[in-house]
Amino acid sequence: MAGNRHLDLGCGKFPRNPYDRAELHGVDMRPLDAGDAGFTYRRANVVIEAIPYPDDYFDSISAFDFIEHVPRLLADGNGGTRLPFIELMNEIWRVLADGGRFYAVTPAWPYPEAFVDPTHVNFITEDTLAYFTGDAPIGRIYGFRGHFELVRQDWVHPDEARNADADSADNPIRPARQYETGGKRLAQRFRHWSRRMRGKPEERDPPQRHWLRWELRAVKVTG
Repeated sequence: MAGNRHLDLGCGKFPRNPYDRAELHGVDMRPLDAGDAGFTYRRANVVIEAIPYPDDYFDSISAFDFIEHVPRLLADGNGGTRLPFIELMNEIWRVLADGGRFYAVTPAWPYPEAFVDPTHVNFITEDTLAYFTGDAPIGRIYGFRGHFELVRQDWVHPDEARNADADSADNPIRPARQYETGGKRLAQRFRHWSRRMRGKPEERDPPQRHWLRWELRAVKVTG
């Protein structure tokens, strides 16, 4: 990628920059005094409007706690319907350069964080990526025109995913050891039991990893 530009969607006053790009841009539907923002700001409601930048402009785009607010279906005002989530994914792909990254952190099904906020209208699952990734994404039948490759999809806590680099100081929570199988998991259970038997306080519970992280790579050049 030739440039060093990043765009944060739904940025508010404090846009995220998970790849530490030199040039930071933000888009939000709220008014913001760009002169006081410390980054390049453009106002737009990307649920119903295009991202206000030209094709292939960014090297990365982020969406933190954002895509769950994007409706899947809206009336178009002319007796028909439009698909804002599909349209937004098209726009993200359009303004990314070839090889550019889309980094999203979203509360997702089946965890309660996906549902408790009444403005959450787009429920993401681990299988949603099939509509936007690979050589034949399912979203083609709904008008998705982009091409993304999956870099990673995993369950995270937001405080361990602010920066794409797991070891970054931007992440208050460092990568945790999750012993899910084998002898390490047994040893972890024995350690907890031993602490209880000795009257010592329980070790701090691990963070709730109920947010789904997407990292996608935009493919523009084929063949």
